[in-house]
Amino acid sequence: MLMGAPLSTPAARRARGRITDLTRSGAMDADALSEIARQLQVLVPFSASFWAGSDPLTTLATAPARVENLHDAKQCARFWEREFLVQDFNLFRDLARAERPVAALYRTTGGHPMRSQRFRELNQALGFGDELRGVFRSGSHAWGMVSLWRAEDQPPFSAAEEKLISDLSAPIAEAFRRAVLLHDATAADSPEGPGLLVFDRDGALTSVNDHAEAWLAELTPTLGAPDAGDVPVPTAVRNVVGLAHAIASGFERGAARARVLGRSGRWLLVHGFPLRGGPDVEGSTAVVIEPALGSESAPIILEAYDLGPREQEITRLIARGLSTAQIADRLCLSPHTVRDYVKTVFGKVGASSRGELVARVFAEHYAEPLMQPRGSHSSGQAARGRPV
Repeated sequence: MLMGAPLSTPAARRARGRITDLTRSGAMDADALSEIARQLQVLVPFSASFWAGSDPLTTLATAPARVENLHDAKQCARFWEREFLVQDFNLFRDLARAERPVAALYRTTGGHPMRSQRFRELNQALGFGDELRGVFRSGSHAWGMVSLWRAEDQPPFSAAEEKLISDLSAPIAEAFRRAVLLHDATAADSPEGPGLLVFDRDGALTSVNDHAEAWLAELTPTLGAPDAGDVPVPTAVRNVVGLAHAIASGFERGAARARVLGRSGRWLLVHGFPLRGGPDVEGSTAVVIEPALGSESAPIILEAYDLGPREQEITRLIARGLSTAQIADRLCLSPHTVRDYVKTVFGKVGASSRGELVARVFAEHYAEPLMQPRGSHSSGQAARGRPV
């Protein structure tokens, strides 16, 4: 039987110190995430895990992502459907707003995990008992997420283990946040058109167009993900498919779209659309992958630079070419106050001029969009997609 490791042993102190060093020394990438998972295993033993970065404005999973000891690809698809289609305990979006961003299922349900539909339909099928979930939150935004599971014959997570991961939430979030900024955008050849993937009602990938695999290669793969066929599907895409399905079913509103930092350092947009038609199409989801416009990636970059709401507003007005006097008039502020805000923004972004500020926020962090205008690809591509 697995027992929680004492949190004050020399091994535990070394593991926590190693995690702290990793979160302070750089940005989160696949190697850092794997090492943090390995060290956390010393502090809070677990049987299986899921880790991912997240879009701070939507709490959708992005990259890097990692799974450990989850060997059922079909259940991975159901994981995201349950996240959006079922009102359950400890959903990531709820933890992002909770006073404490970490919670274990046994404690949340008062020792009765069967109250959770996710536990009854998913966790039990995988042989799991307690599940500890958390988001890595900096300020009011979640930059990453984690699920840890213990086998059904192992003890539930303790209150001390919950608190430890809660204490690590902000430092780990900072590493995820820095990953948005500390990357080198490299020139990369783009496919001539958007990538199109079609998933059936069960979340299985059924067809792709000629460009899809090239765009999937630009997305950071999910480490340790179970093999689901010839075309690996990253967590960010799985997440969008689950949300699109929930929107089509009336459980969620809005658009199923995630902004993801690609392996080359450019921003990509992953968006999903429910398909309608005959019995073979109903319930299917189309996913399009293409470069993100600056207007899509800029909100995340502004958050990553830790700009407050007013600072973000002024930065956007600067990008539109407004002068200090015009900004002051628009926002009913004095020119002196606007200059103070601009000085603070320059300090946070590391810019010395308005031109450099706009370049860093709106130019350096995304690639040029496709020459083909958005919307010019037609639904006919689905028919031309090849099966997988």
